[in-house]
Amino acid sequence: MAGVSAQKRGEAVSQALLEGISMGLLLSAMIGPVFFTLIQSSLENGFRYATMVALGILTSDTLYVLLTFFGIKFLAEATYFESVLGYVGGAILIGFGISYLVKRQTVKPEVSLEEVKKAKKRSAFLKGFSINGINPFVLLFWISIASLVHLKESYDSVDVWLYYIGILVTVFSIDLTKAYIAKKLSQFVTPKFMFWLNKAVGIAMIGFGFRLIWFAMG
Repeated sequence: MAGVSAQKRGEAVSQALLEGISMGLLLSAMIGPVFFTLIQSSLENGFRYATMVALGILTSDTLYVLLTFFGIKFLAEATYFESVLGYVGGAILIGFGISYLVKRQTVKPEVSLEEVKKAKKRSAFLKGFSINGINPFVLLFWISIASLVHLKESYDSVDVWLYYIGILVTVFSIDLTKAYIAKKLSQFVTPKFMFWLNKAVGIAMIGFGFRLIWFAMG
């Protein structure tokens, strides 16, 4: 009996992890502000910079997991929170978009290589954290996941966290893969291409920003 019970437990754990990975693949397939930010960051600043962007995304996702899992009832009832996040997030995305549109190649002042590396790491992490964190659709996704998890009566605490780990690790791994592929293609990237890529990213960001505001108004 103990062997059968252990086997069933192992199957349940594997199922929870596989379901989490499947959901992570679904989330990774969505094209939004994060996708454009990762690609642009890798092409312009390199894979390590994009890795820090991906870590920022992972951190904001993790905070949303904790927020939604422990506060699903409050967030589901507080509809005003979604609207506020929509307006604020939309405005910030539009701001990011405008900054990309007006971005120019400038001569940077002389600073030490170590200072540049530290500044880049901080800015990259904050970029990933903020662009992912201000997106209400990310919040809605994690609310739906938390609701789904609460409905799975067969899940115990281990299954729940394996499910979430499956999602987060899958999304992070695919984000790194996107950045790596983009970096490998960077040898074909010219200054002219980067100029138009920044314009395209800016327009996409502004479009996503107005979309968030439109949904917040609805």
